[in-house]
Amino acid sequence: MMNIIKYPEQQQWEEILQRPVEDPGQLNESVTEILEDVKKNGDYAVKKYTRALDGVELNDLRVSESSVIGAGEVLERSLKMAIQKAGAHIEKFHEAQKHDDIAVEVMPGLKCWQKAVPIDTIGIYVPGGSAPLFSSVLMMAIPARVAGCENVVLTTPPDEDGNIHPAILYAAAMAGVDKIYRAGGAQAIAAMAYGTGTIPRVNKIFGPGNQFVTRAKQLVSLEGVAIDMPAGPSELLVVADNSTPPDYIAADLLSQAEHGPDSQVLLLSTDESLINKAKDAVEAMVQDLPRRKVALKSLESCKLILLQDYEQIMKMANAYAPEHLLLATENAGELVLKVRNAGSVFVGSYTPESLGDYSSGTNHVLPTNGTATAYSGVNLDAFTKKITFQQADRKSLSEISDVTMAMASAEGLEAHRKAVEIRLNSKNENL
Repeated sequence: MMNIIKYPEQQQWEEILQRPVEDPGQLNESVTEILEDVKKNGDYAVKKYTRALDGVELNDLRVSESSVIGAGEVLERSLKMAIQKAGAHIEKFHEAQKHDDIAVEVMPGLKCWQKAVPIDTIGIYVPGGSAPLFSSVLMMAIPARVAGCENVVLTTPPDEDGNIHPAILYAAAMAGVDKIYRAGGAQAIAAMAYGTGTIPRVNKIFGPGNQFVTRAKQLVSLEGVAIDMPAGPSELLVVADNSTPPDYIAADLLSQAEHGPDSQVLLLSTDESLINKAKDAVEAMVQDLPRRKVALKSLESCKLILLQDYEQIMKMANAYAPEHLLLATENAGELVLKVRNAGSVFVGSYTPESLGDYSSGTNHVLPTNGTATAYSGVNLDAFTKKITFQQADRKSLSEISDVTMAMASAEGLEAHRKAVEIRLNSKNENL
């Protein structure tokens, strides 16, 4: 079920760390067809795909306000309190990410400044199905509100009765989502990218999803619709030693394996006995999981890797660039300093990855598939754009004119040069 690899040579690492790969040809064709259909036919196409793919006939895509209000009445008080507390942590952490606008006088009379401006309309996609990710609502809607986004809309697939899970509705209401729509998959991404008669066009799309959702996000981004990141299946890399009980490690590995059959989990260690104990613990623990079949499929691509030392371990971890990195070792504080590529890092034996998924306050919308080498997880900056400003007076323009005109002339852009020269030669004393 799980593959143990002992002391691999570095030239083997690339093959060992390969993620499960889907054939992109058929996927691109299917998703492109959906995107084009929704672009052309709007609500009709969204309802058609909802009927065909989700088996639900919908009259109205929008969730009524009464349904949202009613969601809070059916949820257990303990779950509502948990959602509220997690939301408070997420808000606190993202509030702390606010920073002052910058202003610099680069030379006397020439001022430059930068201002963070909220994105007007944010679209949030929340997967539904057998595991409705209401926690993702908090992770995206709360930072959007903290950033000051004016409109926050949410799409999520309905269940077989055409309803949305009440926890998603409650979290959305608590986080300040403006409008909620019953639409899932690539058709939901298309609806937010292009707009339909009911679902508004958004400026930026956020949220995790399956391969169809991910590919739809990538394709609409080529048409000028911003997305959070090219996120894919969930993944976790654990670095552990014998200071962490094997059942802790097993639970962490399974916490990602149960996400989906295409999730990937890895364990790196210098301790062979720990690897064997962790493997036994996983095989015992998986039998009792409600999502056992999903986890077992994911574990087929699980790798337990024995390495010589922590230098090798951290080099391999950075090469893999995991979405989640768990450092469950005695020297975790030292290893933190060596992390170069990861979406989010969990430090120490008492910091399970579950905290980041739900309650610590950090964001769980993170780069996957090795994109953590260049991408950050969702943070407050993701909901703003930075606008720069500059203002010169006549004296500073004169003093910097030689630099500007010389560079413009060298690039062969005569109008650029003349835009400076005409001002220097102007007799207009009112400027």
